[in-house]
Amino acid sequence: MQRKEFPALDPSISSQQGVSRNGQPLSYNRAPAADLAPWIARLYVTKVAMPADHTISCGLFNDTGCIRIQLAGAWTAETATGPEAFGKAALYFGPQTRRMPVTVTGSFISLGMAVRPGASTALKGPQVEDYLDRLVPTAGVAPFAHVLSYLDPNGEPEDWLHAIEDLFRERVELMHGALPDPISQRFEEITFRDPGMPISQAAAECGVERRKLERIVRRDFGLPPKQVLRRARALDMASHLRGVADTNEADEMALRYYDESHLIHEFIEFFGMSPRQFVKTPQPILTLTLESRQARRLEALHRITPGAIRPWCEGSEGEKRSKRAGLTYAQ
Repeated sequence: MQRKEFPALDPSISSQQGVSRNGQPLSYNRAPAADLAPWIARLYVTKVAMPADHTISCGLFNDTGCIRIQLAGAWTAETATGPEAFGKAALYFGPQTRRMPVTVTGSFISLGMAVRPGASTALKGPQVEDYLDRLVPTAGVAPFAHVLSYLDPNGEPEDWLHAIEDLFRERVELMHGALPDPISQRFEEITFRDPGMPISQAAAECGVERRKLERIVRRDFGLPPKQVLRRARALDMASHLRGVADTNEADEMALRYYDESHLIHEFIEFFGMSPRQFVKTPQPILTLTLESRQARRLEALHRITPGAIRPWCEGSEGEKRSKRAGLTYAQ
């Protein structure tokens, strides 16, 4: 792989969680409490200071449904149903099939929770296929209808995340601990481990016929299995290009594509730009979501333990700032 040259981080932008050793912004993100692990994929807090009139144009790209709570900042998003604008808000984002353009003006605080595939089905939440590339207020999404009232804007990150976990725990208890379909959980592991796997082999690994796998994956991921795996490949490669992936996997990630033209074609479809443009274009918000997913992925594959320093953080300013602030990645 060629050496990547990242654009310098805008000096007017200051992330409280610091930057990686390659200069990319970091958030505070961690695994959920152990009793919520079957349903919650990840929790995160991002606090960024900027001039009041400064605007970042970037994007989001998540492969799961997410509860996103914006405590500060003026946001816009280009969704499947048109442009949306919001300030302080609690929102449900469905999974994204491609990069969603977003902007934010002024200092912002964003926190939230990614939901594991199949969890929404098990807990009778939103049907993810109906919310692809969309966002809606959490007013109708149990148990987060009034989540903003539980969060002190001046609180600490862990206080916020514990409040979110407590609310979610109420839903799990109400639904008598109904678990996600194990087939969806096995397929999720395949997306992390080997997203180049043929669908027929994935079905065999999940112990079902291909048609059944396709039905369950579409229900719990919102997309056909082939598209889910293509998206996973693209997200892994994007993480590498942004410097928030394990460099030991670089060659393996590149070999998932037939050749350079295949990689370029896929990147244009998923991100709206070539890999070269992707590296040269500042991507501070998108990088945060990619870093959180990679941390979750490496933990799910048991390549790092929860609480361990991530490969892209070793010796970084982000690691130093997190230690000074008393932030750790422990559950």
